[in-house]
Amino acid sequence: MRVAAAGVAITAALTAAPALAQSGASCHGGQSFGQFLNGLKQQAVAAGVSQRALAEAGPSLIYDQGIVNRDRGQRVFGQIFTEFAARMAANYRMQQGQAKIRQYAQAFARAEKQYGVPPEVIAAFWGLESDFGANMGNLPTLRSLVSLAYDCRRSEMFQNETIAALKIVDRGDLTPSEMIGSWAGELGQTQFLPTHYFNYAVDYDGDGRRDLLHSAPDVIGSTANYIATGLKWRRGEPWLQEVRLAPSNLPWDQADLTIKHPRSQWAKWGVTYADGRPLPNDDMPASLLLPMGRTGPAFLAYANFAAYTEWNNSLIYSTTAAYLATRIGGAAPMRKPAGPVAQLPHEQLKELQRLLVRAGFDVGKVDGVLGQQTRTAVKAMQIKYGLPADSWPTAELLVKMGGNAAPAAPSASAEPHFRPMPAPGITPAEPRKHKRAPLPPQQ
Repeated sequence: MRVAAAGVAITAALTAAPALAQSGASCHGGQSFGQFLNGLKQQAVAAGVSQRALAEAGPSLIYDQGIVNRDRGQRVFGQIFTEFAARMAANYRMQQGQAKIRQYAQAFARAEKQYGVPPEVIAAFWGLESDFGANMGNLPTLRSLVSLAYDCRRSEMFQNETIAALKIVDRGDLTPSEMIGSWAGELGQTQFLPTHYFNYAVDYDGDGRRDLLHSAPDVIGSTANYIATGLKWRRGEPWLQEVRLAPSNLPWDQADLTIKHPRSQWAKWGVTYADGRPLPNDDMPASLLLPMGRTGPAFLAYANFAAYTEWNNSLIYSTTAAYLATRIGGAAPMRKPAGPVAQLPHEQLKELQRLLVRAGFDVGKVDGVLGQQTRTAVKAMQIKYGLPADSWPTAELLVKMGGNAAPAAPSASAEPHFRPMPAPGITPAEPRKHKRAPLPPQQ
């Protein structure tokens, strides 16, 4: 009866959305959603999913055009790093993170001993992803996943995620009705895609289930496992530290996440801790991270910072998450820039990207989003024109390249305001490498 009900639901969904047949059929050999779903079920069985789990999940495997519309309609939200960090790494979230570490001290201590991930790192992601479980989404996960699997944009990825979600059901961790999360299919209090849930979730409360929706110990242990095993966290090493610069000594072209120098070299160039204390005179490699160029905040980013950019490839999000972890761990608030940091308006940044493409650079999509490819191209052109090569797009560079620049706004940003979600090859305006899709003020 449950399978029959699923068939009725599918038929109703197809009838309600006549354009749907074309939307997904074009990349699935003309198959209707029902035909596609039958094939996906066969793939799931071949991957080890039981008929019992398929029958249990059947009523949830329906197409929802609204999910596809949300995926296609994601917006880019303008906000500079200092504004985003002030809101997302606010004092209340720092204090809640510290309170959670005290409340679940045993689970955090166990996770740090087992995986080497500090409590503040786990707590920061927990807070940013769902406000410690308060905002996990309210949409049926299987419906979201199978809808995005039928859609052509990232079909293969979401077919894999659907099968992983069915494996979670089969393993007994969650029932289909319990699987409620974000529109892009992420689950739990740290918003795992189903593949990460299946591969990295652990049972830390000993009840025989891996429940990342309701069990705080499971959330803590699983997040630590993912960070350590999936993101290759290096035990005992730092991730991010705010620093102060000496502009007269610093070669700006060395400020790049792809460039590392020993801390002793950064010290020779006049870099100190934010409070003026000297850096250790050692060989620990670090990159100089300038999320808003040479006039904004400055950080040394260590090898473990790569875990943040893998979790979410938005530089604003990853830097904010790393900064929040330092704050939960007791670091002082970030120093404010001496003055407003000029930022190219969205349309002018798009114009600059078009000029960079014309000059032979690959900036990815010309979308007004300041991603790593655009930053790299900006840096190369700054070097060419003898400008400080801090990878920050400016009106001066735009004019030198032949563009038109009105006065730059000090507060608009091309980076999206967002929540994380990785999956390989996904841009900041899409589900993230680890898990999730961008977060407009709150999804």
